[in-house]
Amino acid sequence: MVSDKVASGEYASESEVIRDGLRALKARDRAMEHWLRAQVVPAYDALKADPARAVPVQNVRKTLARAHKRATKARR
Repeated sequence: MVSDKVASGEYASESEVIRDGLRALKARDRAMEHWLRAQVVPAYDALKADPARAVPVQNVRKTLARAHKRATKARR
C-alpha cells in the first residue's frame, strides 16, 4: 500500500506515507481518548451511582433490531 501511494504520485516518498499514517493514528488516538473521557467515563459513573438507569439488554437488542430493519428497508 505504501509503495502504491508513492507510485501513484500521491506522495513523494515512502517516509512521507508513513509520517502521514502516523499523524492519522495520533489524531484517531486523541479522538478516542477525548470520547472516552467526555462520554464513556461520565456515563459509567452515572450508571455506577444509580444502577436503576441501566437499560435491560433485551430492550437494547429490540431497539437495535428495529433500527437495523428500518435501515435495511431504506437501502432497497
